[in-house]
Amino acid sequence: MSTNKTTDRSTVVDTDELVNSPDPFHPANLIPELCKQFYHLGWVTGTGGGISIRDNDKVYIAPSGVQKERIKPEDIFVLPYPQAEPPLASTAHCRTFLRRPTAPLKESACTPLFWAAFDLRNANACIHTHSQHAVMATLLWPDSEFRISHLEMIKGVRWAGVDNPMTYLDELVVPIIENTPEEEDLRHTLVDTMKQYPKAAAVLVRRHGVYVWGPTWESAKTQAECLDYLFEMGVKMKLANLL
Repeated sequence: MSTNKTTDRSTVVDTDELVNSPDPFHPANLIPELCKQFYHLGWVTGTGGGISIRDNDKVYIAPSGVQKERIKPEDIFVLPYPQAEPPLASTAHCRTFLRRPTAPLKESACTPLFWAAFDLRNANACIHTHSQHAVMATLLWPDSEFRISHLEMIKGVRWAGVDNPMTYLDELVVPIIENTPEEEDLRHTLVDTMKQYPKAAAVLVRRHGVYVWGPTWESAKTQAECLDYLFEMGVKMKLANLL
């Protein structure tokens, strides 16, 4: 039986309907499955990283500071979309939710950044990883861009993350922004960078990781995998003096 109540954070707690579904492709079932896969890739270890999926007027978000490989559907937060104001670090205390877990969990610290992908790229999924390949790429490319070309896996990346696929002859450019002590504080720079690079499919965060988005969760996952491959290849080629 579901229980609903309004809390001091303008939150409606709905313990069943929004996250319990027999459909394996329901966002509340997909997020735990994908987080487990990402954990085994080394992308979300140490409770870092995560994924958010937008399903029409609802956004499903994993909790923060938990073992990502052990998340369950009942741990998922659900927020309405769109909202009059995007979720910001300064408004975390008064965010509007459709559903919060009954366990004492906090929504992902990436929430303001996921929202940027939904608003600026009309994405329906956004992935944040702490991939070592992404971090190494930000260290070996000291300026504000990671660039690479003439690798087959570039064809798995879409222009702007949501448009037509790139080709083997295209140059992949991924902007790099500087890290901040708090995840939420990255939003301002991320938004400015996404506007400055309207064709970019991702944004790297120096010494931290990467944000990748797509028109579907499948596309976001595919692009995250292709980009991770390209970061790894770029690092190896750079260390081998091939770039």
